[in-house]
Amino acid sequence: MARTTTGIDVGLSTAIFIRGQYKGGTFHVSDFAAEPVEGEGMSTAWSSLDSSLKPSSARIGLTGRGLNLRYVRVPRVPDWQLRKLMRFEVEDIGDQSGAGVASDFNLLPELPEIDGEDVVVLAMAKEQLLESHMEGLGALGGSLNAFSPNALALYNAWLRYGVIEGDTVMVANIGHDNIDVIICRGPDLIFARNLSGGSGLFDEAIAQRFGVTVKKAEEVKIQYATLEPGARYENSNQEKASRAIAGAAGQLQSLLQSTVLFCKSQLKIQGLKIDRVSLCGGGAALNGLPSWLQSTMGVPVELFDAFRVVDTSKLDPETVDLLEEYKLESVTALGLATMASDTEAFSVEILPESLRKRREFWGGAAFLIAAGILGLLFLGWDAYKTSSQLTEVESDVRRLQAKLKKSKDTHNKTMVLLEENTILEERSLEYQALLGSGEQLIRTLEVLDGSMPEEYWLSSLESRWSFDPELAVAKELERPILRVEGRARQGTNSMAVLHEGFLADVRESLAGAELKSAPSYDGSSFELDLTLLAVKAQAAVGDEELEGDEEGL
Repeated sequence: MARTTTGIDVGLSTAIFIRGQYKGGTFHVSDFAAEPVEGEGMSTAWSSLDSSLKPSSARIGLTGRGLNLRYVRVPRVPDWQLRKLMRFEVEDIGDQSGAGVASDFNLLPELPEIDGEDVVVLAMAKEQLLESHMEGLGALGGSLNAFSPNALALYNAWLRYGVIEGDTVMVANIGHDNIDVIICRGPDLIFARNLSGGSGLFDEAIAQRFGVTVKKAEEVKIQYATLEPGARYENSNQEKASRAIAGAAGQLQSLLQSTVLFCKSQLKIQGLKIDRVSLCGGGAALNGLPSWLQSTMGVPVELFDAFRVVDTSKLDPETVDLLEEYKLESVTALGLATMASDTEAFSVEILPESLRKRREFWGGAAFLIAAGILGLLFLGWDAYKTSSQLTEVESDVRRLQAKLKKSKDTHNKTMVLLEENTILEERSLEYQALLGSGEQLIRTLEVLDGSMPEEYWLSSLESRWSFDPELAVAKELERPILRVEGRARQGTNSMAVLHEGFLADVRESLAGAELKSAPSYDGSSFELDLTLLAVKAQAAVGDEELEGDEEGL
């Protein structure tokens, strides 16, 4: 069953909260909040928030300098050995940094360029950063599910809600201070990276050019600045602001291009080529940025609208409008919530050391202790219950043995009776056949004695068990059939008329009989086959009686 989770992306400009669950191939949003952030550090950023949304089971995104994504090529080894290799890698980096580091890893999909090896993406975050997030989450009354890199959350959002084709795509989430980038080949993740820098570069450039604060510069950027190639400026402020951000746009393009080069270097994929770019994040809303990047990078660039396939029917109209306003900035939070709710998602789950040990205890040692205690209690209860049931079972066994003996005696007697019945049935059928054949012969002789013309005399009379479809006697239901042969006096006139009259008298006298007869070609003899025991004749009689009964009813 899908879990209801909260995806949280807290930056130094905006904090996004998305709550819901992934089911039926899409994400169902049950709540959404977006709040401006004040302060320069993560702890002060959380303290400035006052969200009415309770972030239970929260998956919090990580990016910036406190997160390190590394790629390690390893031989294909068992899971336990891979975990050991990654632990050595993390310990080495932790010793070099001199700070506590929490980590998790996952295998990238197999790359055709790398034969016989796996590529592991290893995510490491400073414990201090995680503690700042946990303190802020606790102040809002929330509970933690895990931490995950924003770049991998971006991959989950792209995989579930993006336009997946067979080409190689770069997806970039441009935040205020950081950029999260992924490179995908079809549905497979090749590379993920977080970069320092973002839309704040544009704000700083405008602030220097206009001599205003960074906050005011952001307003100028939104109102006047454009990167649209060949744009005609309506006034001097628009021209001045647009020219001021040109250098920052070049830096942004360099950051994206460096990701491709870094991917080639890290994974040794020299033939990697980007076919298109998809942008999201608040910085992607800068007027003309997609068109400008398309002209400079030489590939199609478009905005990534993840929410076109997301179910927002549970939100009120005001919240829907708010989500529409922040939809580019909310892609990462959507990916975080999807990653936590979808058990099949590509996931990296980073936990602080203290929380990890606590979960391991309650999920491992504590469970085993509780299971042991319950096992002992169950064994004691089962022993008591079994001893009390033993007497009942023994009594049931004695009673059933007596019933079995009686049933066997009854069975033996029944088999003897069945054998006797079989013999009696055979004799009964034999006597019935003899009786039916004799009765049929007698009735036929009586009819012939009274109906046969003076010109006829009998030459042969035979009764046999046989079948004849013309007499309604099927092969599998043989019946006694009487065959009469006779001759006619020579010179008898109107032999055919005389024979038809003879047959009519026989049919009338032998009601229900099936018969067939024909005189010889020269009229000197005749043959007559008949039966009073045909199945068809019996069925017909039965139907007539049934119809009579129904009329009577």
